[in-house]
Amino acid sequence: MLSSALRALSQIFEPPLRAIFWKTLGYTLLLLFVVWLGLNGAVSTLVQLPYPWLETALSLLTGIGAIFLLGFLVAPVTAIIAGLLQDDIAEVVERDDYPADPPGRALPIAQAVPQAIKFTGIVILGNILALLLLLVPGINLVAFFLVNGYLLGREFFEFAAMRFRTPDEARAMRKAHGTTVFLGGLAIAGFLAVPILNLLTPIFATVMMVHLHKRLTYTSARRVEP
Repeated sequence: MLSSALRALSQIFEPPLRAIFWKTLGYTLLLLFVVWLGLNGAVSTLVQLPYPWLETALSLLTGIGAIFLLGFLVAPVTAIIAGLLQDDIAEVVERDDYPADPPGRALPIAQAVPQAIKFTGIVILGNILALLLLLVPGINLVAFFLVNGYLLGREFFEFAAMRFRTPDEARAMRKAHGTTVFLGGLAIAGFLAVPILNLLTPIFATVMMVHLHKRLTYTSARRVEP
């Protein structure tokens, strides 16, 4: 697991994956800018005030408030968009590090979109649960890592495995190597906990789990050899 994490950490800053990150961030900012314009326009249209200076003040406050609100959405929106590009990320890793192996199969769009939304929902839910545990002194940080370690490890590993296996086979493999996958999830949770760097979490997690799936596959194959 450690070697997979270290390889992923070095690989996410290499040109092919760096280009995917900039693409992801660009789409994210464009989408949020459109939402910001929509919110600002909706408030200006729906709220009519008797004085021009009040309308100006409201527009200014709405714009500033929307910027702060959308700032909190950068990470989850980036996660959704990166989720839609997961197959592109996995293909880069498989091509560069495992050229002799058969390439994985990209998930159909009908499966990729729900997968991306599901991943984002799980991240949000995990953080909400961890935040609720802030009320219990001494365990909030532990809860953050345990919850996110399990959820993130599960989702990203099953994605990497499903490029080569059926969903049932991917789940079975994840359960068979539950401890290793969980430790990988803890590494992802640690990445998620670092501000700014957490924007790279979907790319780091995808790369690491592609490597981890390959290593576990090779290990299993050696065990069954006569």
